[in-house]
Amino acid sequence: MSPTLPDPEDELAVLRHLARRFPDPESVVAEIARLSAELTLPKDTIHVISDVHGDDVKLRHVLNNASGTLRPLVERIFAGRKSPEELLELITLIFYPRETLDRLGTRIDDVEARKAFTRRVLPDLFEVIRALARRRSLGACRRAFPPSYADLLLELIQEPVGGRPPAYFEAVLDALLRQEEALRLVHLTARVLRGLAIDELILAGDCWDRGPRGDRVLNRLMRQPNLAFIWGNHDAAWFGACLGHEALIAHVLRISARYRRFSQLEEGYGITLQPLEALVRDQYADDPADAFRVKGTGLRDAETMRRMQKAAAIMQFKLEGQLAERNPQFELADRRLLHRMDLSDGTVEIAGRRYPLTDTHFPTLDPADPYSLSPAERACLDRIRASFLSSGTLWEHMKFLVARGSMYRIRDRHLIFHGCVPCDDLGEFLPLEIDGRPRAGKALYDALDELLVRVLHGRDPRDLDTLWYLWCGARSPLFGKDKIATFENDLVADPAPRHETKNPYFRLIHEPWFCDKVLEEFGVDPASGLIVNGHVPVKVEEGESPLKRSGKAVTIDGAFSQAYGDHGYTLVLEPGRTALALHHHFESVESAVTDGVDIIPEVTELRRWDPPRTVADTERGARIRREIALLERLADAYRRNRIRRV
Repeated sequence: MSPTLPDPEDELAVLRHLARRFPDPESVVAEIARLSAELTLPKDTIHVISDVHGDDVKLRHVLNNASGTLRPLVERIFAGRKSPEELLELITLIFYPRETLDRLGTRIDDVEARKAFTRRVLPDLFEVIRALARRRSLGACRRAFPPSYADLLLELIQEPVGGRPPAYFEAVLDALLRQEEALRLVHLTARVLRGLAIDELILAGDCWDRGPRGDRVLNRLMRQPNLAFIWGNHDAAWFGACLGHEALIAHVLRISARYRRFSQLEEGYGITLQPLEALVRDQYADDPADAFRVKGTGLRDAETMRRMQKAAAIMQFKLEGQLAERNPQFELADRRLLHRMDLSDGTVEIAGRRYPLTDTHFPTLDPADPYSLSPAERACLDRIRASFLSSGTLWEHMKFLVARGSMYRIRDRHLIFHGCVPCDDLGEFLPLEIDGRPRAGKALYDALDELLVRVLHGRDPRDLDTLWYLWCGARSPLFGKDKIATFENDLVADPAPRHETKNPYFRLIHEPWFCDKVLEEFGVDPASGLIVNGHVPVKVEEGESPLKRSGKAVTIDGAFSQAYGDHGYTLVLEPGRTALALHHHFESVESAVTDGVDIIPEVTELRRWDPPRTVADTERGARIRREIALLERLADAYRRNRIRRV
């Protein structure tokens, strides 16, 4: 359908602007023909991953092996032509070119050895690239190539090398060897190949926490050629900490201490933890802090980490209590628990019942004013906050996520978001007040999209408090539980108050009628649409299925990080099917290079598309048709002399 324009003069203004790109009728017709042909190509292959939680090494391997799809492709191409050992060498080179070339070392030191090696491997790499490039336009292939080598790579992949005179390839190779660039071309070709295997990567939330290096996860994502990001609640927490929100800074410190993940703060982001160590020495020097368990390994001893976790937790409880008081619309009065402690008898009142505390030593707590920071805590937090605000790397990571980020994405009739659409037991969407107005369903998602962009530069304290609510609020679409029981988990042994009740959404997505309602709310055809969310780990070990009973919703949080379960899913949207790849433990890059260790996922087909979908069947196809309609109006304007040739 042609776009609706307000009046003829506005239409002419749009067409004149478009004429700067297409200055004559011939160029317009050529572009219409190109776009029309693009609609017939196979649709893009999209990979959706969720809840990486700092596991950068495993993420790298899943991206390198294209969620397990590259190995079978290579095996099909060279079936009967290569031995298992030769196939393994080629696959390892594709996955880890730099490490493989380093391992070859002295065996390719001299010119003749390098020439023999590159003559052997480059034609194989080009053959795989040709197989992947068949589903792309030539322009799309060029965009996937490094600019400096784009012309050369396009020339080399146009046809099998054997189709040209042998001297042609030898001349290219000799020139590269003289300039010591042959191995670099091998490396770049392998990287291009991996990039072509995934047309678009969608990361559906939660880059940080639990795993070791959220900073490296972001570094990896920033190198992806086509990335879309969807906000998760852990990302909102780190976003708020980056912008100086004190409660979220305390949260990041606490969870980093709990999982002994200080390397990402100190080494990755240059954030000093010396003020927290000083607070621990001064206030918690002899405190065993046994209630504050730590997990994993790290540079500091476990006792110190327990004390640092406790110190951060107490600051977090105080600051969250202040936040709840200044935001009555969040309805969090029941989460203000410090003033309900009775340290004389070692109990706390929660929901009308008293429970024994596991710890009663709180040297920084003033019973008369339990939510105020002590002078020592204030000094500590001020210095660490300044460190967060001055971290250039963290700031760059957040700017990148805001530029690529959204609360949800729609791809090929798949509605993708991180958590849930908050609702009541009857499936009615629950409102959350944003900018003084209640928003529910898609309107809530759209309002939060606007907030996440403006807060990057505005830093309105109310918006920053909303970031905290997105982390753990009951009606947050990124969280979806009645509470986060950090206080109870740390300080109450009785399991009853620790229970966190999921929003009814997670029960109702087993019902077809509710899934249809959600899909319709976001403008997705319920007859063929699929809801995709992460956030809640699928209990793989207990045999839980990620596909819900409705057949219309799938959860793709497979506990990617080792701290969560060491599995992980990729949802793969291919032209002929939608499939779910279950990943297992990944040993190490070293074992992958030296022993050929790979994650070979278990693949489950969720949907079969017959005939396979083309670009015309996708949201991008709809945009292309709108572009064609506008170009046809420009061609008509040229023919009628309403717009003259430039």
